Amino acid sequence: MATLLRKVWESVSARSSSTSHSPLQLTSSSATSSDSSLGPCFDSIPLDILLQILQLVGPKDAIKLGCVSRAWRSLVSDNRLWIYFLQYYQGHDDPWDSVFFAELNLRSGYPLQTFPSRTGELSFMRIYGQRAQVSGSVIIDGGSGYCKFGWSKYACPSGRSATFLEFGNIESPMYARLRHFFGTIYSRMQVKPSTQPIVLSIPICHYDDTDSAKASRRQLKDAIHTVLFDMNVPAVCAVNQATLALFAARRTSGIVVNIGFQVTSVVPILNGKVMRKVGVEVIGLGALKLTGYLKELMQQNNINFESLYTVRTLKENLCYVAADYKTELSKDTRASMEVPAMGWFTLSKERFQTGEILFQPRIGGVRAMGLHQAVALCMDHCHAAELTCDDTWFKTIVLSGGTACLPGLAERLEKELHETLSPPLANGLRVIPPPHGPDTAWFGAKFISNVSYLSTFPGTWCIRKKQFRRKSRANIMW
Repeated sequence: MATLLRKVWESVSARSSSTSHSPLQLTSSSATSSDSSLGPCFDSIPLDILLQILQLVGPKDAIKLGCVSRAWRSLVSDNRLWIYFLQYYQGHDDPWDSVFFAELNLRSGYPLQTFPSRTGELSFMRIYGQRAQVSGSVIIDGGSGYCKFGWSKYACPSGRSATFLEFGNIESPMYARLRHFFGTIYSRMQVKPSTQPIVLSIPICHYDDTDSAKASRRQLKDAIHTVLFDMNVPAVCAVNQATLALFAARRTSGIVVNIGFQVTSVVPILNGKVMRKVGVEVIGLGALKLTGYLKELMQQNNINFESLYTVRTLKENLCYVAADYKTELSKDTRASMEVPAMGWFTLSKERFQTGEILFQPRIGGVRAMGLHQAVALCMDHCHAAELTCDDTWFKTIVLSGGTACLPGLAERLEKELHETLSPPLANGLRVIPPPHGPDTAWFGAKFISNVSYLSTFPGTWCIRKKQFRRKSRANIMW
């Protein structure tokens, strides 16, 4: 470690003239304490240079330095250094930024207060060290069409399955279907359910705020908990897919547009909670309808194919959303690709006509409002509800779902919204494409998976087996 720091110091010393402009200005109590010696290698290094070294070393090695000596621990434990790490690493592709993001944002939606470490209360370094010790979780993102599953410690899902084809007869009881579903996933992952907590996405369903919709959501969640705890899973964190997609975009508030397998939902979320009282807009078309419409267009143009797999593959690889539909009609948009074992296919106008039904559903035979109209209506409702003192919380729109990955969709939606909304509502509007493609909700679960066992994790989401059994017994008694 000393060799590493000496090398870093040499690189920093070459830029010593700029140290006075460092974004981090700290004064550590270790500099004036009686045990302030950091060791013979570093006593001659000015404090501001040491702090720049710590910045360049990064949070992981800074944690290790806290074990070197009391003086290093005092220097490294300064919360302002860790706030710097938070601000700097937010914009970098570093897996540890999820630790900070979860700690700062997922507890009631607001940043936690920071306390000096010597008070014995919460400090960023202590939080960071705790997170490093937490083992990984099993993550299952089970949508109505496809399921992604894997370990939180891996860079991406380790497996995918077609949910509607592989996981049971829809006429069988819910408990049996769920048991078969989770049992198959654990079998494919080759892991015992009792060894790891699970972070699970819940499909967006029962959209209303009525008593019957609440009861249906509660019934689904209780069935999931019952099955998993019967399988001896130690803890379950169940979060809806829209919220996870928002977390994947490093946000806790905004509007999530989830293009699902059968329907598209527009979900307003404030501080991690779905605002059902404001209203969730639902459009009766999704990925299945787009695939079916491309199939019709190909049949009309005498393009032969053998299966819907071919059509879906062409949709995912050749289709896009036009910035201006009328202008695109006059262009030559032909493109070809080879589908394995199926041969070569060439599409032309079908490439952008398929995605256009999201904005003009009538051309696909669907009587529904366009995507931009549903989002604009949701934004109007959020504005009218006056849930906060300003309107910025719902001006971030995050796209989610495999179909939401169509090139040009985010830009087209943003353009249509600027033309549809009044200038005050449109000002500051931003549409974000799926941050992690079709796996966005899975990555949202990955970001929060390392807090499953810690007290800072929201209790409304995370529940342990004993808690669930006590709650069930209490409900029976009443």
